[in-house]
Amino acid sequence: MRIALGLEYAGSGFAGWQSQPGGRGVQDALERALAQIAGAPVRSIAAGRTDAGVHATMQIVHFDTDADRPDSAWVRGVNSNLPETVAVQWASPVPPEFHARFAATARHYCYVLRNCAVRPALLAGRIGWYHRPLDVAAMARAARALVGTHDFSAFRAAECQAKSPVKTLSALRITGRDDWVFLEFTANAFLHHMIRNIVGALIRVGAGRAPESWIGEVLAGRDRNRAAPTFAADGLYFAGADYDAKWALPPTRRSLSLPLPLRPD
Repeated sequence: MRIALGLEYAGSGFAGWQSQPGGRGVQDALERALAQIAGAPVRSIAAGRTDAGVHATMQIVHFDTDADRPDSAWVRGVNSNLPETVAVQWASPVPPEFHARFAATARHYCYVLRNCAVRPALLAGRIGWYHRPLDVAAMARAARALVGTHDFSAFRAAECQAKSPVKTLSALRITGRDDWVFLEFTANAFLHHMIRNIVGALIRVGAGRAPESWIGEVLAGRDRNRAAPTFAADGLYFAGADYDAKWALPPTRRSLSLPLPLRPD
């Protein structure tokens, strides 16, 4: 039997999604909890492998099991065995052909940035922060060069294992409200550190340290050394993935629900 899960987690205390030798991946925590309910070892596969410190409002996961359990056991039962910073939101039986990673047609991320002189405390680890004033409109204009199908080598981590640097970024929306900046990304897939590298580059433009045209020049140059440093993981959230309606899944995308004005009016 194959089961799909919708998972929420705060990534600050984890070494990323993927299983680690020391058991510090979100995947490790989930598989330990699933094994308690299944009565046997369980392996899980996620729609997107988030890095250390990156969060998820709706990570989609699937696993196979011979255990016959009600859907509620895969939610409340598993949650009772998970750390408080990880929680299953829903469980749904799916056909054996469903694959959380390969069946996804698009993936969504959001970066939440606090733009103020003094670093935040209450949301430390949950949001990004930049201390100098940012021109959000300039960032939005510069970001237009990134939308479409491109070779994103300039925004790719050296350790990235993707077979190709060519990805289709179908949407990049940047909005601001008071001292908050929100960057929303949609693509068929992302390279390792791609979003955080783009955020760092756009902040350079917003801070007036590079012209708007610089983003397009960096993209065309395909040289990681010409771009900005990788920005902090703290404000990055995996917000879900899109799937064909034939899988009949519960909602596979979810907006952020932190105690702050997440979307401008």
